[in-house]
Amino acid sequence: MGKQSSSPGGIRIAIDRGGTFTDCVGNPGTGKMEDDVIIKLLSEDPTNYEDAPLEGIRRVMSKFLKKEIPRGEALDTTKIESIRMGTTVATNALLERKGEPIIMMVTKGFKDCLEIGNQSRPRIFDLAIKKPDVLYEGVIEIDERVTLEDYAEDPERHITNVGSSGLDENRDLVKGLSGEAVRILQRPDKEEIRKQLQEAYGRGIKSIAVCLMHGYTFPNHEALVGEIARDIGFDHISLSHELMPMIKLVPRATSACADAYLTPAIKKYIAGFQKGFEGGLGSESVKTEGGSKGARCEFMQSDGGLVDVDKFSGLKAILSGPAGGVVGYALTSFDKEAKHQPGVIGFDMGGTSTDVSRYGGRYEHVFETTTAGVTIQSPQLDINTVAAGGGSRLFFKNGLFVVGPESAGAHPGPACYRKGGPATVTDANLFLGRLLPDFFPQIFGKNEDEGLDIEASKKLLGELTEQVNKESGKNMSADEVAYGFLTVANETMTRPIRSLTEAKGHDTSKHRLATFGGAGGQHAVAIAENLGIRQILVHRYSSVLSAYGMALADVVDERQEPDSKVWDANGDSKDSLMHKMNELKIKSRRALQGQGFDDNAIIFEEYLNMRYRGTESALMIVKPETEESIERGDFGKAFIKQHEQEFGFTLPDRDIIVDDVRVRGIGKSFHSMSKTVDVQLKEIEARDIQKGSKEYKSSKVYFDGERRDTPIYKLEDLEVGDRIKGPAVLADGTQTIVITPSSTALVIETHVVINIGDKELNDNSRPDTTKEVDPILLSIFAHRFMAIAEQMGRALQKTSVSTNVKERLDYSCALFDSSGGLVANAPHLPVHLGSMSTCVKRQADIWRGKLVKGDVIVSNHPEYGGTHLPDITVITPAFNESGKKILFYVASRAHHADIGGILPGSMPPHSRELYQEGAAIKSEKLVSAGRFNEERITELLLKEPAKYPGCSGTRCLADNISDLKAQISSNMKGINLISALIEEYSEEVVNFYMVNIQSNAELSVRNLLKDVSKRFEGQDLSALDFMDDGSPIKLKITIDADKGGAIFDFAGTGPEVYANINAPQAVTYSAIIYCLRSLISEDIPLNQGCLKPIKVLIPPKSFLSPSDKAAVVGGNVLTSQRVTDVILKAFQACAASQGDCNNLTFGFGGNIEGQKETKGFGYYETIAGGSGAGKSWDGTSGVHTHMTNTRITDAEVFERRYPVILREFSLRAGSGGKGQHRGGDGVIRDIEFRMPETQVSILSERRVYHPYGLAGGEDAQCGLNTWVRKVETSNPERSNKLLNGGDKDGKLDQVVYEERRINLGGKNTALMKAGERIIIETPGGGGWGKVGDPKELVAKLVDPKHAWAGGSHQSREEMALQA
Repeated sequence: MGKQSSSPGGIRIAIDRGGTFTDCVGNPGTGKMEDDVIIKLLSEDPTNYEDAPLEGIRRVMSKFLKKEIPRGEALDTTKIESIRMGTTVATNALLERKGEPIIMMVTKGFKDCLEIGNQSRPRIFDLAIKKPDVLYEGVIEIDERVTLEDYAEDPERHITNVGSSGLDENRDLVKGLSGEAVRILQRPDKEEIRKQLQEAYGRGIKSIAVCLMHGYTFPNHEALVGEIARDIGFDHISLSHELMPMIKLVPRATSACADAYLTPAIKKYIAGFQKGFEGGLGSESVKTEGGSKGARCEFMQSDGGLVDVDKFSGLKAILSGPAGGVVGYALTSFDKEAKHQPGVIGFDMGGTSTDVSRYGGRYEHVFETTTAGVTIQSPQLDINTVAAGGGSRLFFKNGLFVVGPESAGAHPGPACYRKGGPATVTDANLFLGRLLPDFFPQIFGKNEDEGLDIEASKKLLGELTEQVNKESGKNMSADEVAYGFLTVANETMTRPIRSLTEAKGHDTSKHRLATFGGAGGQHAVAIAENLGIRQILVHRYSSVLSAYGMALADVVDERQEPDSKVWDANGDSKDSLMHKMNELKIKSRRALQGQGFDDNAIIFEEYLNMRYRGTESALMIVKPETEESIERGDFGKAFIKQHEQEFGFTLPDRDIIVDDVRVRGIGKSFHSMSKTVDVQLKEIEARDIQKGSKEYKSSKVYFDGERRDTPIYKLEDLEVGDRIKGPAVLADGTQTIVITPSSTALVIETHVVINIGDKELNDNSRPDTTKEVDPILLSIFAHRFMAIAEQMGRALQKTSVSTNVKERLDYSCALFDSSGGLVANAPHLPVHLGSMSTCVKRQADIWRGKLVKGDVIVSNHPEYGGTHLPDITVITPAFNESGKKILFYVASRAHHADIGGILPGSMPPHSRELYQEGAAIKSEKLVSAGRFNEERITELLLKEPAKYPGCSGTRCLADNISDLKAQISSNMKGINLISALIEEYSEEVVNFYMVNIQSNAELSVRNLLKDVSKRFEGQDLSALDFMDDGSPIKLKITIDADKGGAIFDFAGTGPEVYANINAPQAVTYSAIIYCLRSLISEDIPLNQGCLKPIKVLIPPKSFLSPSDKAAVVGGNVLTSQRVTDVILKAFQACAASQGDCNNLTFGFGGNIEGQKETKGFGYYETIAGGSGAGKSWDGTSGVHTHMTNTRITDAEVFERRYPVILREFSLRAGSGGKGQHRGGDGVIRDIEFRMPETQVSILSERRVYHPYGLAGGEDAQCGLNTWVRKVETSNPERSNKLLNGGDKDGKLDQVVYEERRINLGGKNTALMKAGERIIIETPGGGGWGKVGDPKELVAKLVDPKHAWAGGSHQSREEMALQA
């Protein structure tokens, strides 16, 4: 340890201020575990003390100094060596939106960038779309602009050489920090900025966030704004390039806002905290007070490192508390010296949330995470909140046991907390004897002096049992019901743990489980069994492990700079990167020396953020030490190895690009680590405890079907070496550990180690599971089937190479029963929901009896259940062991960027025949008995389409083949997972529940239809709307109120059209499933059962049932939206949304027959609009609605990849319909092209017919597509000269161009020149109710998930599940 102590042997205190409790671990300075003092107190107790951490320190010092220090007396810092703290101040300010009022400053054209975000909606089935509120009070747009000169998709790979001009302000072309050429298009006006800032300052704003386009590589303009703001006197200025110089405008702007919003709140808290001490806190006060009065004080950051109190900022404080727990288990449960050491999964289950993380010898960081609805760019430990903890509420809905996501929170808390709370997981544990009131603090009741109330838990679980038995016709006991809820709760938590671990290429069963947090010990064994883990580690301090982690943590200094070089292990680029790395190390060393660290206590971790060219999936690679195949410092080889592990493939022919250089400087702290777990386990001599000895008491605890006499042990009564066989319960004042009958617990110095044996094979507590439906098993299978579809989706996203799948998430995965009926469909894209089943059923019929193991089918033809041609479906049958019988099918559908046809992107706006839209595959074997048929698929994608007039084959065959292989491997993942399920439960049971889960969805839809019939008093529902060409879509819904069935009759719908808005029948089925699920507004399994109560009548030869050669590309993306509008109008559910996807494609290149192949690129995006208002909600602006939910490419990434300038991306004010509730506004997207010629196409709707208002609400505005074109001005004199061969010298006057605005209509394509633009103004959503009527707003519903939704898992979940 360096010279990092002021008074050796002074008191050391580590504190974690959590949501419910504040934990303190104190040590008198000996560093020995046996001398520690542990104190747990309520985080909020205003009648007794103002600040929990100060109160904790007072109690710790009173104990060590052996005298009672009165409350309110300033604490003597001479006695303290260090204070280390984790706090939820920032998280709470974010959750409750109680930060500092701020202004955001952004480049002109992007004032709404944070409101639009990535344009996807958080939950795809919510008609009342709720996006998290922005953090700022207002926005100032700055008239400045820079862009990147070169573009990544350039087939020629041209790089502009700027020389070493650096950031010279006087040149138009300069070299950015990342090494890229930056063109300055518009310099900012200092006086204008001063005026804007002065005006905000005058309104009382004291904190600002600044984020300008490409500020990560060209920070000059941001720095200028910062200078002027400091001059004016702003208290806090957050500049995005200083906080996190990484590409992506939206996350960087959000991060700057979060920092400006939270840092003042933290500074305010710290100032109050410091007033409680006699001397100063922090390394500066240690220096100035000569070490006599000052005490070190450090705060835990989200990245797992400590930082001096003076440098603690809002952006880095968001995961402050949970980070301590990760450090705690990482340093106490993992042995770096041991060979083949298994990784550790951390399971932190508290009262209000459950967090999961992993440690395999190095902290795993992520750089983009979502907390409380705010997406932040900053290094954070990869901690994922997966459920709501012990406070998760219990429900029985639609025949299923449901746990969470709603939480009882700290107030009122579970029923047993004596505050009238609901039934929760904690109540079920208490009722079953797995939680012991004797060991719980007596802090409940009116006078806060009573224990847990088991009677309250009993009463609510009794009521739930009555409901379960009444609705399911079963006769279950309250014990069985409570245990059922715990089983489902464990499955709910296991699902994300498994997918998180496997997403990084790790096998969960090859790990240990380190459990901590108050509720972890009650669930640890069940969670481990579900994950296939055999050993659990429970630290002695497991209930205060976050605080203990603070005591063990290191001080960290993070530095990062952008780059753009191609990695070359032996060339100049490596030298230049290492030079940049060394400069960062020098800065970091200085900062740590300033905090009192000697050189010998400072070490560095060096990283490069690397990706393959053309992809956006960057991996942060740590400098490799010498391994068998990798030399020390060969980042390139290390990247390839990690890419293979995480994504399952490499791209040997592509360059590796370095996006960022990062250094993590670490100041090693005082460690008195005892022997590691592995060393203790080797040395220990275990002895079994005899029955009756050391028992505190015996109690009846419920395990697998019955209550058993179970010994209860106090942890402090057990000695090192004691081994306890299950069933047993070990407890102390802070935690309860449940040991199941099949496991044993061994006490070692630092931990309780639980070893899990094989489950008793004679576990016959479950009845014969195929005679009748067991609602608990049904609930578990609902989770398992859905988890399989989700994991297939994650596998596909990981192993694909194209932007469409990897970033835009335009894909879906599902599993089907043996007849092709949909069992589970991860809710990726609504338009794929019902249509995949049509495809699978059709293929199952065609190939009946002809398939063998290892066959895979491919199809995209609309006549065969396809939606439009770019969506290619890959179907794999799964056979039984003998290979004779197909048990089920799995399928994945992905949008391929190009499959040929008349235009790049295969989304032509004016196609008339199917062949013009690209390759059409009716039914082919993609794989025959395990052999990939590459020749045939190449012929189908590349050669067949080029045979038609004016058509090219696919323009990106390599990507098509890679993505098809990714689809095959995603299907394989699904088959392996179901095979494991069959091994666990048997083929018969899995099949039985595949069928019954469909009946469950059917029941939910029948109940909905009965309710609707009541509301409309048995009348038929009807609706009519039109496509822009006048084609009508007409619908009449007749409901059978007794059976809960309905007929959806589309008679009167227009005929097939000679254009591309024809929609295959499968699209209508998707729209119906989506609408029904949205109207039910509860999580129900999405499967074939949803359609069982529905009879659909589509008139043959209409444009909803086109012939097999009809063009359909617009049917999937436009007509599907109109069908949805018509169904929702019939149900009077909400006004029309934008009713459109605004499909924009641009690019160049292709292989038209008889012409030379041109290498080029293609780009495709869909653009958001306004959502419709409803009876109790306003519409939402700038969001994707109904049948799609794909993301938009970030503005900076867009300009880095393609030769364009995004001039504006903002909300289109006033485009939503007025009403009692307003419709949402559309957006304006203005793109300028920089190449001599780019083919630009737009395919859109609602350019003629307005999105309708309902119940007296007004219609929204239509959309508009404008081409800003350069046209020659008419000059008669020049025309004459042209005819006569010029003037006397044969010269002609210069051509003069003028700008014309040309309306492109809804569907068009144009060849645009450099400097020309397309401006897309998207439609708004209709209004609801008459203008002026009082709003019927429901009390603002707080999204129950917002309290705990956080961490990179949520970013990934949003990506993988909800996009």
